[in-house]
Amino acid sequence: MTNIIYDKEKRIGYVTINREKTHNTFDYKTLSELKDVVEKIHLDPDVQVVIFTGAGKKAFSAGADLKERKTLTPYEVRRNVKMIADVFNAIEALPQATIAAVNGYAFGGGFELVLACDLAIASENSQFGLTETSWAIIPGAGGTQRLPRLVGAMRAKELILTARRFDAYEAKELGVVLDVVEQDRLMKACQELANRITQNGPVAIRQAKFAINVGLNTDIDTGIKIESKAYELTIDTEDRIEALAAFQEKRKPEFKGK
Repeated sequence: MTNIIYDKEKRIGYVTINREKTHNTFDYKTLSELKDVVEKIHLDPDVQVVIFTGAGKKAFSAGADLKERKTLTPYEVRRNVKMIADVFNAIEALPQATIAAVNGYAFGGGFELVLACDLAIASENSQFGLTETSWAIIPGAGGTQRLPRLVGAMRAKELILTARRFDAYEAKELGVVLDVVEQDRLMKACQELANRITQNGPVAIRQAKFAINVGLNTDIDTGIKIESKAYELTIDTEDRIEALAAFQEKRKPEFKGK
């Protein structure tokens, strides 16, 4: 059985963690499959937005597969931790916009996957938590770095040091997710968001994401220079000329990503 399902439709990629019986946890096989899918997406110019979700209605992902973890040697544990960190870094580095459709539990590595995405919408039944310290470890797939950048250092420390779980509405208050919807509307809400993104210039979307992500890790002066370089790459595009022509002719632009 394939642990990662990948579909593509109308410039939107859909990645589903397909381990419903284990609450969509990550074992090494699943991480390897996810790595291959992410590499494929990265090189696909036809995909403009990617939606990540979990199979079923109970869990987005409950993180590492603890049943597998119990059988691993220290070397294999290190291998798995490196793999999940590398895969989530690759997801964050995707040139396409990414959306987490959080459809239930998002604990440990599952929450870290949410944090690696650009945007997130959660169903009402969703719960979040970096629960690793309750297992005598720490977040190892970017959680100690991405969460404080999103919610601030003090709140991140409280959540990580206490291993506290919180619901979808608190996640929205913290800025972890954009919105909370009924579970039956979750995918539709994510698709609507994705469609609003795909209406815009593909090159501009990629460069805007790059400027934000890279600029956030620098001082403001360096960030402005990064923005300037990213802007420069949009000037000679056919899409920029098309946008101006469409405005003049009072019609919708037809962008080609060139």
